[in-house]
Amino acid sequence: MAEKIKGKGFWGDFKEKHPGLVQFLVFFIISNGVTVLQMILMPALKWIFSFTALTQTNFQILPAGHNLDGSIYYIFDYASGSIANGGGGGLAYFLAVEITLLLAQIVNFFLQRNVTFKSNSSVAKAAAWYFIAWVIISIGAAALQGLYKAPIYDFCMNLMGKGVGMTVADIITMLINSVISFWVFFPIMKFIFKEKKA
Repeated sequence: MAEKIKGKGFWGDFKEKHPGLVQFLVFFIISNGVTVLQMILMPALKWIFSFTALTQTNFQILPAGHNLDGSIYYIFDYASGSIANGGGGGLAYFLAVEITLLLAQIVNFFLQRNVTFKSNSSVAKAAAWYFIAWVIISIGAAALQGLYKAPIYDFCMNLMGKGVGMTVADIITMLINSVISFWVFFPIMKFIFKEKKA
């Protein structure tokens, strides 16, 4: 009994023997929690913004070549009009996605810094690097979204109807964004956040 009290237990021993694996597992659990937050928040914000004129406000910026049909390929491609009616969701969709990602990354930053990496580095310096990484990743993810957003929404709405299909497509696109962020952010966070030394 006395040995059990003095011992670290299974988790303590495992953590000591496999610190990198434990760090990755904690990162994975927190990232999944943040993904759930995003899957709730994004459709809710999109719904709120649907009652504004923002859906009819075109937001297509950063042209980067052409699509197969000859039209311009925009990194941020949110044509005016609701997705249900063949549009790109306009500024409303862009804001719903970006506000969701920003809030999720703020939560993620503090949880990963304090829980996963137990960092004692400067918060301001780490936040600045994190923000730069988030902007770069957001631009990359937005560029990729141009390849899969329209086909996913079309498929889901044709299969399940406009209402349910759009919600399912929202979740799928958020999951894809989250997976991209997950695999890119882990090595970046290991660099940004330094562990406390005993």
